[in-house]
Amino acid sequence: MMLNMLIAPDFAPERFAGWHMLNTLLQKKTGMQIHLLTPASAAEQAEWIASGKVGAVYANPFDAATMLREQGYRAIARPVGKPDEMVIATSAHSPCNKIQDLKPGCRIALTDNKDVKLIGLRLLEAADLTEADINWVQVDTYQASARLAIKGEVDASFFLAEAYHSLSRLSQSQLKPLIESRLTDITHVILLGKQVDEEAGEKILQALLSLSGSADGQPVLDDLGIKGGFEAMDREDAEFMIDLMDTLLD
Repeated sequence: MMLNMLIAPDFAPERFAGWHMLNTLLQKKTGMQIHLLTPASAAEQAEWIASGKVGAVYANPFDAATMLREQGYRAIARPVGKPDEMVIATSAHSPCNKIQDLKPGCRIALTDNKDVKLIGLRLLEAADLTEADINWVQVDTYQASARLAIKGEVDASFFLAEAYHSLSRLSQSQLKPLIESRLTDITHVILLGKQVDEEAGEKILQALLSLSGSADGQPVLDDLGIKGGFEAMDREDAEFMIDLMDTLLD
C-alpha cells in the first residue's frame, strides 16, 4: 500500500531530518510504502488535503477539528507531554513588559496558524484587546515573525511555543516573551483518511506506540522533540479537544 503522510508546516526547521527518519522507520515497521509530504505553508497543505491523496496527517489542532468533523478523517494518536502552547513576544528593547502594555492599534505579526491565533486572542483578553483592535501582519514563518519583532517593525509577534524556544540563541536574546499559554490539553494529532482501512491504521498505530524507549525509535523521537513518544487517541479524546477549542472561540 502506498500512503502519503503530510506533516503540518509549523514544525521547527531543525526537525526536518527527524520527520524523514520517522518516515523511514514507519515504513520498516509497517511494511508500507509511505511518502512524506512537508508543505511549506498552510495554503500548500490545504491544496494537498483537498486533492484527496493524503492518507495520514500530523495536524495542528485547529485543522484537525475541521478534518475530523467535515472531511472524514479519524484520530489515532497524539504526542505525549507536548501540548500546543503559544508565546507572545516583543523586542528585548520594547517598552512593553506584559500583554497589558499592548494597546488598541498595535501591530502583531503571525503566521497562518489558526490555533496559535485563537489561543493568542484569548490571552489578549487580559489586555482588553479583541481581533478588531489589532493591525495584523501576516508572515510565512516564525523566523519572519521574530525578525519583525526584533527590528521593532511590529509591537509583538505570535509564536507556537516550540517554534519560539527553537529560535537561535541570538534571536531569543533579542526578544522577550510577554506571556506563554498553559493549556495542556490541546495538541497536534495524527489523523488517517478514509482510504486507510482499519488493518493498515492499526499497523501505523502500533508502529508509533512502539517507538518510545526502543533503540531505533527513541533517538528519532528525541530528534523530533517528542521525547515521551505517542499515545493512542480515540474519537472521544478528539471530541474533547475540539470542544475545548470551541470554548476558546466563544
